[in-house]
Amino acid sequence: MAGGGAKDGSEITLEHTPTWIVASVCSVIVIISLLFERLLHRLGKRLSKSHRKPLYEALLKVKEELMLLGFISLMLNVFQGATQKICVQESVMRHLLPCTRPPPRAAREAAHYGAAAFTGVLGGARRLLAGGGASSDYCLKKGKVPILSIEAIHQLHIFIFALAVTHVVLSAVTLILGVTQTRKWKHWEEKIQQNDDNGPQMIKHVQEFKFIQSHFKGHGKRWGIFGWLRAFFKQFYGSVTEEDYTTLRLGFVMKHCRGHPKFNFYDYMNRALEVDFKKVVGISWYLWALLIIFLLLNVHGWYVYIWISAVPFIVLLVVGSKMEHIITELALEVAQKHTAIEGDLVVSPSDEHFWFGRPKLVLLLIHIVLFQNAFEIAFFFWLLVTYGFKSCIMGKPAYVIARLVISVISQLLCGYSTLPLYAIISQETYNDVSNKCR
Repeated sequence: MAGGGAKDGSEITLEHTPTWIVASVCSVIVIISLLFERLLHRLGKRLSKSHRKPLYEALLKVKEELMLLGFISLMLNVFQGATQKICVQESVMRHLLPCTRPPPRAAREAAHYGAAAFTGVLGGARRLLAGGGASSDYCLKKGKVPILSIEAIHQLHIFIFALAVTHVVLSAVTLILGVTQTRKWKHWEEKIQQNDDNGPQMIKHVQEFKFIQSHFKGHGKRWGIFGWLRAFFKQFYGSVTEEDYTTLRLGFVMKHCRGHPKFNFYDYMNRALEVDFKKVVGISWYLWALLIIFLLLNVHGWYVYIWISAVPFIVLLVVGSKMEHIITELALEVAQKHTAIEGDLVVSPSDEHFWFGRPKLVLLLIHIVLFQNAFEIAFFFWLLVTYGFKSCIMGKPAYVIARLVISVISQLLCGYSTLPLYAIISQETYNDVSNKCR
């Protein structure tokens, strides 16, 4: 309420609030907003001057998402009065509840609980704000309840704010993890650039190559499952080894930059990773649809919150395993086609190694996993602040801790392993082939 409450219990409006309070509150809000806007502006100028176009476009996309979330919050404010006059039967509010309904103490309390039931869709029922009493009476006089309470709208504001902050923070974390992973690639690239071996090439057996030795062990028609098991565990401890980087780099150079043996593959991979990051940082329409579906199905006894954590995590593990297995397939192809190779080992990545021949499908799955992870973490902290750790929507403490651990692991694994791994394996899928070696 603006300025507190009067002695008679009525709400103090803005016209009866001291001007110094209004000016002080507005000043704090404006200063914080301007500081945040200036921070994003300076970051954008720095990215633009350093010719980091994909990252600059990703920053613009983040700004668009923040503006969209702000517009949603504004619409909730504008139409909160109208929602109080949309009346429904109290029995309608008894269905699809996320928490079991407590026994009514009195008829009026039951009506007020029905008005607040939609709040439970996001995390349990609470009391109505005093400011919503007059609007609620409009429906109570008709023997009905408003479809959305004032407190529900207020809590939606908080959830939108939590989602916006989490989205920005986790986007930055994803980029930082990816850059941290590629730091090792820079060292390997410098090592290759310093190695100027122009002597005669010798004939080598394929088994002499470390790349073949590390990926071809135990493979055969009867040992196909071993390759998948190795790919599954390799994504946790060494998604891209030096042998992987050197071999994939050579395959790229031989196909696209044959006349540029000193081509800086690390710089190109950094640009490719930035392009992928730009694609996964936004919130597309299908992600909003998934969010709405979760809010709809978050019903008591359905345990949707378990599936919303487990399924994307399993998908991420499958995607990481597939990326690792593609490297194994490349080694297997060379080993099956050749017994000896003159010079260095050359592999040929292609779209055929991806599901349905569509690398973008993998990036789409990564996009969904990252958004779900941001939503899960934002949803957890919103429930924690709004209702507390023992809220019925939280579930059992063991489930809560497990979901939080899964979210952290997913964020670390996706940013540090899966996304950089996708960037280096899908090197052949970009459209600017003619500009790659410049």
